[in-house]
Amino acid sequence: MSKELFVIIDSNAIFHRAYHALPRFETKKGELVNAVFGFSSILLKALKDFKPDYMAAAFDVAAPTFRDVEYEEYKATRVKAPDELYAQIPRIKEVLSVFNVPVYEQEGFEADDVIGTVARIVKEKTNNVDVLIVSGDLDTLQLVDKRVRVYTMKKGVADTIIYNTEAVNKRFGGLTPEQLPDYKGLRGDPSDNIPGVPGIGEKTAIILISKYKNLEKLYDVLDKGKVEGVGPKMAEALKENREQAFFSRMLATIREDVPIDFNLEATRWGGFGHDTVEALFRELNFNSLLRRLPSVRGFEEYDHAKGEAKGRLAQILQDIEETYGANILSDELYKLEKELAPIIVEMEERGIKIDKKILVRLEKKLSASLKTLKQKIYKKAGGEFNANSPKQLSEILFGKLGIDTKGLKKTRGGETSTAAGELEKLRGRHPIIELMLKQRELQKLLSTYITPLPKLADEAGRIHTTFNPLGTATGRLSSNNPNLQNIPMRGDFAREIRNAFVAETGKVFFACDYSQMELRIVAHLAHDKNMIEAFKTGEDIHTRTASLVFGVDIKDVTPDMRWRSKALNFGIIYGMGATAFAQSAEISRDEASKFIERYFSVFEGVDQYMKAVKEKAYQLGYVETMFGRKRFLPDLHSPNPMLRAMAERAAINMPVQGTAADIIKMAMVDVSRKLQGADLLLQIHDELLWEAGKKDAEKLAEEARRILEDVIELSVPLSVEKKIGPSWGSME
Repeated sequence: MSKELFVIIDSNAIFHRAYHALPRFETKKGELVNAVFGFSSILLKALKDFKPDYMAAAFDVAAPTFRDVEYEEYKATRVKAPDELYAQIPRIKEVLSVFNVPVYEQEGFEADDVIGTVARIVKEKTNNVDVLIVSGDLDTLQLVDKRVRVYTMKKGVADTIIYNTEAVNKRFGGLTPEQLPDYKGLRGDPSDNIPGVPGIGEKTAIILISKYKNLEKLYDVLDKGKVEGVGPKMAEALKENREQAFFSRMLATIREDVPIDFNLEATRWGGFGHDTVEALFRELNFNSLLRRLPSVRGFEEYDHAKGEAKGRLAQILQDIEETYGANILSDELYKLEKELAPIIVEMEERGIKIDKKILVRLEKKLSASLKTLKQKIYKKAGGEFNANSPKQLSEILFGKLGIDTKGLKKTRGGETSTAAGELEKLRGRHPIIELMLKQRELQKLLSTYITPLPKLADEAGRIHTTFNPLGTATGRLSSNNPNLQNIPMRGDFAREIRNAFVAETGKVFFACDYSQMELRIVAHLAHDKNMIEAFKTGEDIHTRTASLVFGVDIKDVTPDMRWRSKALNFGIIYGMGATAFAQSAEISRDEASKFIERYFSVFEGVDQYMKAVKEKAYQLGYVETMFGRKRFLPDLHSPNPMLRAMAERAAINMPVQGTAADIIKMAMVDVSRKLQGADLLLQIHDELLWEAGKKDAEKLAEEARRILEDVIELSVPLSVEKKIGPSWGSME
């Protein structure tokens, strides 16, 4: 008779591991689901890799267990997980439900006890069913034997290992699985606050249990005389803590007598409802998991790739219909968005490859840099502290070091803020500030990109972001889970991070990037003769601006003049005022006001355009792009002056950024229709990235550049720069 397999999931251990291992992951509606995603990913991997005949999941119950009753300090030292983790449990049970996986739990016992009991029943009732425990920790290893194995994670949620008896022996210095409770009786378990015997660590506990087999035999020898390898001090500790050692073993021992109603046939796994799983995963925005469904038994006969793409396309088209119905899209843009939708789905399906080894090396490099940086910070602070604690950092900076708090914002609690923006204001006041800013930069790179990205790649090493073509008020595409539009472009490690995004063997990337697109749109919309002339003659717009504003010949423009002019050129697009420009250009507010005044006297058309846009916005309650994409601005009539100012800035910004978004979408549709032999992978604001064969890449890149420049005719020419290379960071 062939062997069958029963898989049981240690649910609490898995979702705790997933929550802490994965970055924040929210649905379009803002629901946090990172633990649900990680749990679902492991569930799919288990279904694919092991093809179980029977399946179940065990959970803890939110009530005291017998261990809590026996020992009120049990797990007392564990930091309680945040409520946002436990809030995901109903969703996890919903995932199990649509996969037809029954749940077992029992008040007064932990999930491990339920698992131990179920494993015992399966072994007693059958001869041909083996048990595989899927867990996020090593607690269930004591259950391993010839018919029971444990499948767990070494790191994160992707690096897995299977423990059989040999693997347990190797991990615990020769101990057998059934000896692990005795081992914990001596060593204790800090994670569960099981005390053990004071002074006995892992190495000593392994030596003693290996030699004497269990606590009974160890203490039997101890009572009769000297225990080999144990000095007088340790012998005294063992004697004084005899009761505690046996008590600790009891706490660490998984029970196999939980009173549950378990019937093996009720857990026979026969597949899942395709439509219900797809509907739930789409609701949770688990697009990368949808792509993995075809590999799961129970889905083979279903044309998943076609079905999932159809479902994703339907979702996008529904969003377009709702946006059109809300009077946000013109007829022209409604047609454009519908033509773009299948292109978006194809990009999501393709994904982009990463080299995990590069990111692993980079993680080690940044971790070492952070360690060195922290020591420098402690030296400047005169002692160690938790640099990630706003309270402790505030005490160091403004208390111990006495840094002036003038101009800094306060927190809701009345404390001086140590947010990144406030620390930026402190540059130059004390050497520790630059170190703190650098530390935060490196920490963000690690936690946002370098550590999470490998965990989000599929089995082929490709990352699949989700694009939302209507994700912003301006109409720009947004990217999430992960956000590939925010991969750093500048900074010490930006190029190295981008080098981890690589083309497949035999292929290269090429990219086309619109140059100064938004300024060209400003020139067109404002009919500004000076700005139009600069773009038509091919002059550097920032140098030309500096020449006109400062009243000097182009050859006499200094780098500082150009830099200030560039800051204002781009600031104008965002409705920047004198205060913001003063901070950006590092000049006084009075200087900034005079500079802006000179700017508008030179670019009179821009000044008139901005005034007209604001006036029209107040009249109509909305602004729109060249092509009719609207943004409604109710806060223009708010009694709150801050909200009114923000709405005015949006009124200036949206027609420009929104028109740029419309044009790049037109380019995506046009180039996808005309360009053959290249796969469009990403859209990063004004840039498009393709993957193509090496020999054709140069020709295709040039063809794409021409298509993008000709997509629309403005009063100034559109300019596109092309780059080619084997990785995102090495394109030239």
